[in-house]
Amino acid sequence: MSESSGVNLAPTIRSLAVLSIPSVLIGAVSALVLFALDEVAGLLQHGEWVALPYSLGIDPDAPGWIFGVLSVTGLAVGLAVWLLPGHGGTDSATTELSAPPLRPLALPSLALVTVLALAGGVSLGPENPIIAINTGILVALLAKLWPRVPTALVVMITAAATLGAMFGTPVAAALVLTGMVGSSPQGGALWDRLFLPLVAAGAGSITTTILSHPVFSIHVGTYDHVEPIDLVSSIVIAAVATGIGILAAWVFPSVHRSFRLLRNPAIYVTAGGILLGVLGVIGGPITLFKGLAQMGELVVNRHDYDPGQLALIIVIKVIALVIAAAAGFRGGRIFPSVFIGAAIGILANAIVPGIPLPLAVASGILGVVLAVSRDGWVALFIAVVVTGSLTALPLLCVTILPIWLMVSRAPKMIVQTGGAPGA
Repeated sequence: MSESSGVNLAPTIRSLAVLSIPSVLIGAVSALVLFALDEVAGLLQHGEWVALPYSLGIDPDAPGWIFGVLSVTGLAVGLAVWLLPGHGGTDSATTELSAPPLRPLALPSLALVTVLALAGGVSLGPENPIIAINTGILVALLAKLWPRVPTALVVMITAAATLGAMFGTPVAAALVLTGMVGSSPQGGALWDRLFLPLVAAGAGSITTTILSHPVFSIHVGTYDHVEPIDLVSSIVIAAVATGIGILAAWVFPSVHRSFRLLRNPAIYVTAGGILLGVLGVIGGPITLFKGLAQMGELVVNRHDYDPGQLALIIVIKVIALVIAAAAGFRGGRIFPSVFIGAAIGILANAIVPGIPLPLAVASGILGVVLAVSRDGWVALFIAVVVTGSLTALPLLCVTILPIWLMVSRAPKMIVQTGGAPGA
């Protein structure tokens, strides 16, 4: 119903105040679930990559161990997707960050396959499945405690809460949701419609900060003096990074269809794990996992790699992202995209040392994340948060304009199904 119908759908002060209570609950629960999932994945990862190999006298970075762990991870995830109730939830390749809520029956198997992938070194992040898990839990919980709260509102608030918890700040949630609620036919001010998601995102980020003190920035040096040539450098780096992201998005549906020719998830997810194992052997440990810790390691040790080795790391990670997302593993595509963008920036700085490293890394992240997420606010936010460079922000705001023209009609990195893939 629109405003022209004579009914104002804008939220009232009373409704915002009343619904703030469940919003705080949603934020806190979302952060606790994310923390628990990360902790379990971390414990399993330590067992697979530290405790077990050392107890056996094996180097965890040895090619055989890398190949074996990823292959076994593929088999375990494939069997879970095939046999467990709920089949590991919805295929992450077909969903965006926020999607319709899953049945509670699907949540345990989705949590299991997510933990297995995160711990096993698969090149995916936790964002898509953890939002799906939180949404499923909280839609069911709120239906019991506050049945009058609309399901669509719970979905939006939970997505905001999870993003706030994941990044340790509600800013990311505000930026993501601005485009969604800004195009809504509801009346009222934009901040009225953002109020409840921001309450939840704030509660989620505070809870996460208390529990784990998340840090997403990496030390890339300072950038405090802008030269005219820097804008050109930023646009070129971002354009190359965007082109790589568009190429990945273009081949993604074909790779997804190719794996599904094997029909049984126990077969095609295992095949994906084997291919990831081969890529891990070629690229080494730096190309494994979601990429956040590996990105910091790459920056610190960047002088140990020549341009050819950096280019190989980028190629391996891009292929690993496409295969992991297409082969049936559950996970998000943004975190590994950040690693790829940072590696592109490091390569640009290695080829042309005069390009400031913070600007190069931020521009690379901007390009890949924009191509993969198709969200300019998210791309700008992550580029600045990772590098911590506010000086680069004005340049990035200009750089993103021509880059957006590249992605606005390019294919999205998502597999379209019969209906809308996400909310």
